[in-house]
Amino acid sequence: MTISSIILVVAAVFIGALMRTMFGFGEAIVSMPLLALLHIPLNTSVSLIGLAGLTVASLTVVSGWRHIERPVLFRLAASTVIGIPAGLALLHYAPSLIITSALGVFLIAYGGYSLLKQRLFQVVDKPLLNSKGWVWPFGFASGVLGSAYNFNGVPVVVYGTLRRWNPDRFRGTLQAHFLISGILVVTGHALGGLWTADSLILYAYSIPAILLATGLGIFMNKRIPAKKFERYLFFIIMALGVLLLIPHD
Repeated sequence: MTISSIILVVAAVFIGALMRTMFGFGEAIVSMPLLALLHIPLNTSVSLIGLAGLTVASLTVVSGWRHIERPVLFRLAASTVIGIPAGLALLHYAPSLIITSALGVFLIAYGGYSLLKQRLFQVVDKPLLNSKGWVWPFGFASGVLGSAYNFNGVPVVVYGTLRRWNPDRFRGTLQAHFLISGILVVTGHALGGLWTADSLILYAYSIPAILLATGLGIFMNKRIPAKKFERYLFFIIMALGVLLLIPHD
């Protein structure tokens, strides 16, 4: 791998880690499409972002620990474990073109949902999911998307939004879930043979960028109105999804 390729990969990891620290999620959603556009092998990208995400979660979970909704976190962890093998099977047996296209469609759908949700919840003030049983399918989806795409946080973001969690509970539970599911997903990647020499080398190169992005993200989060920039982030997510649907030779 050339020096320029390594620099671009580290830059993609940095951008994703910065988004994750600023907004509480979004690392894999940003980094995975960028790595795909760089023609990084899917297994390398998945294992690299899994390790990077676990590192960011380890650095950020402490601050929100007291706001965690522990019963929900336990159910999420249990159902995530069930979903991880399904995601690994998807990676091993589904053609990469299908996975990349599915990723693009998912990004467009998720970005569109996120842009519309605030307008929707101006009308709907009560939680849309009242039953505790709803946490199980969202946790399972977290396991599938986490092991396949490192999108383990997205189903929990959707679940927390539909449950109308307050900001502290939302961030605290989400970051704790990232840590637990990150450990499970990274373990699944290792046992599933996704770790490669390239992914470990790129991760080693990315560690300084991850640390810098985490510190910078915390600094910016305290000084920049995140809601304003959140809309821009979702537009970028949708644009990246469109790019993934365009054939690349």
